[in-house]
Amino acid sequence: MRIGGPWALSAAAGFVLAACAGAPRLPPPSIDIDEAVFRDGVRVLASDAFEGRKPGTVGEEKTLAYLVEQFRRLGLKPGNGDSFLQQVPMIETLAGADAALSAAGHGRSVSLAYGKDMVIWSKLAMPQTELKRSDLVFVGYGIVAPEYGWNDYANADVRGKTVVVLINDPGYATKDPKVFKGGTQTYYGRWAYKIEEAARHGAAAVLLVHDEAALGLGWNVVRSTWAGAQLDLAVAEGNTAAHAAVEGWIQKDAARALFGAAGLDFSASAAAAAHAGFKAMPLGLSVDATLHNSVRRFNSANVVALLPGGGRRHEYVVYTAHWDHLGRDPALPGHDVFNGAVDNATGAAGLVALAQSFVRSKPVADRSIVFLALTGAEPGLLGSKYYVANPVFPLSDTAAVLNIDGLRNGGPTRDLTVYGVGNSDLEDAARAMALLQGREMTPEPNPEQGLYYRSDCFIFARAGVPSLYATAGLDDSARGPVWGRAHLDDYLQHRYRQPGDQYSADWDVRGALDDLRLYFEVGSRVARAHRFPRWYPNSEYRASHDRSSEP
Repeated sequence: MRIGGPWALSAAAGFVLAACAGAPRLPPPSIDIDEAVFRDGVRVLASDAFEGRKPGTVGEEKTLAYLVEQFRRLGLKPGNGDSFLQQVPMIETLAGADAALSAAGHGRSVSLAYGKDMVIWSKLAMPQTELKRSDLVFVGYGIVAPEYGWNDYANADVRGKTVVVLINDPGYATKDPKVFKGGTQTYYGRWAYKIEEAARHGAAAVLLVHDEAALGLGWNVVRSTWAGAQLDLAVAEGNTAAHAAVEGWIQKDAARALFGAAGLDFSASAAAAAHAGFKAMPLGLSVDATLHNSVRRFNSANVVALLPGGGRRHEYVVYTAHWDHLGRDPALPGHDVFNGAVDNATGAAGLVALAQSFVRSKPVADRSIVFLALTGAEPGLLGSKYYVANPVFPLSDTAAVLNIDGLRNGGPTRDLTVYGVGNSDLEDAARAMALLQGREMTPEPNPEQGLYYRSDCFIFARAGVPSLYATAGLDDSARGPVWGRAHLDDYLQHRYRQPGDQYSADWDVRGALDDLRLYFEVGSRVARAHRFPRWYPNSEYRASHDRSSEP
């Protein structure tokens, strides 16, 4: 199935590759990906010894040392002056076990249990955070989107109040293609956007309603991701406008209880919020919340390795992957390490394997190749945010970003999925390379989850750098798409952001290797092309920074 793009799929694959990235001066030789290097990287990084690779832990120290050693062994240069590391200042806030949230009004009260009914935190880095009698207001999807004619905060003053917000966006709820993007999530469906928007309107607290179908994550994943220590960039410290005092998630049943205490039906209210003309609804309840926090400041790090180019060595093709995961939870019975094998030891190991292939590729590409292993993706794409705000290499000289996140462990597929499709002609390069591999591009399997917005590539795209995020699709070469769908669903339900995401020597990594080969070829052609990749005319990021190097 064809996806987007201005060029006909019937064009010869070689022509499309040349057209979308500029004709290479010299055709790059065919370089394979070393399976042993990839497997060994995943095995080491996902081992219990690395303790789940959480920033600010011994696991981070081991991860950074391993990646630096691998890049140094391959002969790559330190990317940040004389260092392979870019220090990323972070602040950690850990809520105590006595975190409390309750609401009262209309002669009724509702108390929510931490972990079971809600997970709340504060990123204001203060020893204690407290809400007293904060009015509760339902703001629907919490979206202000002029281009869609939508404003859930219109004529609503939520300063000092607690807002209840639905996840995703109205297009997902209605499945009407005329509402936002129908069943495909937009930027406004992101939980991070909703928290930021609430803070911009002066809300004292924001409570996101968990909906597994709309979010794509079970409540167990919410607990493993947002309970316990919360990380943020230390540069945001003191900027109280960046966060509400209290942020968090509540179970859908807890939302029903709150609405019930207000004499309202939650389902009917949520349905009304998905239609134009919705107005924020005061619930007549007041919220009390208490958090006792321990605060720690530390430096995490991005790993930056450089393979210098030739005639255009001061322009860059950047490969990214986040190295971090969720660490460990000693409170869990049995195995307590969140190993993060697929997410994202595969990506970090993929960087090393790609670096080896580029080192072996002769002649050297015109542009320099950067291998950027990012910290803090799990708590909010922190490493990429810091890099974009403090780029080691100028973003205006960065031709493209190719992001590796969650490579397949289920064998080769007949298809390739590009996430966030419709943005730049990097997608045409990926399509053409997939054709040469005997694969076709197919739509995202879960467009309602907005995975592009949850990956580091989004931060670079928002800053104006064309960014590609592609992985093997669901049509398993041997067992078909039904098996592929079941394989993905099983991973998301039982292993994603859970201790079960572990490496096994019996993994079939041929699909991952296919993706790495594709990424090598796409990046190699961009590195040898005369012009930069270009945004599609209708891309939401085009206005950010439409750059082209013309002949």
